[in-house]
Amino acid sequence: MANESTTKATKHGRRSVWQVLRPISTSLYVMMALASFMIVLVVWSLLSYGGFVEQIFLPPPIEVAKQFFTNITSAEYWEHIGISVFRVFGGFMLACLIGIPLGILAGTFKIGEALVEPQMEFIRYMPAVAFIPLVMVWAGIGEWAKILIIFIGCFFQLVLMVAVDTRRVSHDLIQAAMTLGATRWQLIESVIFQALRPHLMNTLRLILGWAWTYLVVAELVAVNSGLGYQIMKAQRFLNTSEIFVGILVIGLLGLICDRIFAYLNKRFFPWAS
Repeated sequence: MANESTTKATKHGRRSVWQVLRPISTSLYVMMALASFMIVLVVWSLLSYGGFVEQIFLPPPIEVAKQFFTNITSAEYWEHIGISVFRVFGGFMLACLIGIPLGILAGTFKIGEALVEPQMEFIRYMPAVAFIPLVMVWAGIGEWAKILIIFIGCFFQLVLMVAVDTRRVSHDLIQAAMTLGATRWQLIESVIFQALRPHLMNTLRLILGWAWTYLVVAELVAVNSGLGYQIMKAQRFLNTSEIFVGILVIGLLGLICDRIFAYLNKRFFPWAS
């Protein structure tokens, strides 16, 4: 009887893990996340060491690891990282500075929606890389050109997402404030913006992720520094280990930024979690 009960409990436990939207323990979550990375590593190793793909096209994990540690112990590589971080955050902050007010305007007033959203919807389908020739004409080939490419990649999406977040603010909350005599500016500043902040933090987290994806595109514009430049230079010499390292470093930097935003969201807006 005891063995039968244990078997039933085990089967029930296995089924419960796959129930829709059912939470799982932190330890199981971490274990499964690590297992997913291990699966990728095993498949990569099999393809490379097993000779299924030539190592010049898919270097072994150990070679990429060696190249990674060689790069991160180099002061010059850290300079490239610093320059890329500056470009990403420059484009991202510029997009926030202009895009957040426009998004709130479009989400708060119908006249603002009519003025802002149609052109945002139209332009956001244009690939950022297509703007490179125009940006070079407008801003030359200096740092502003790279920042503007990242800005273009983030700005139009940001405006639309902030507008959607603004419309999610409870109408009951707005009506209550109006009943208490709040002015239009007080509604925006003290009600709408305050209620918007948790959603806005999540939106900014997503947009910053997109900013990192546009880095290599931005660093196609007449560069001699940055992680994108390092990747393109390695491509010319078929140094695939260096290419992998550049991609991994960009991914790690993006992940660090994402985790910082996630922590800040939980720290400042715990009720929204």
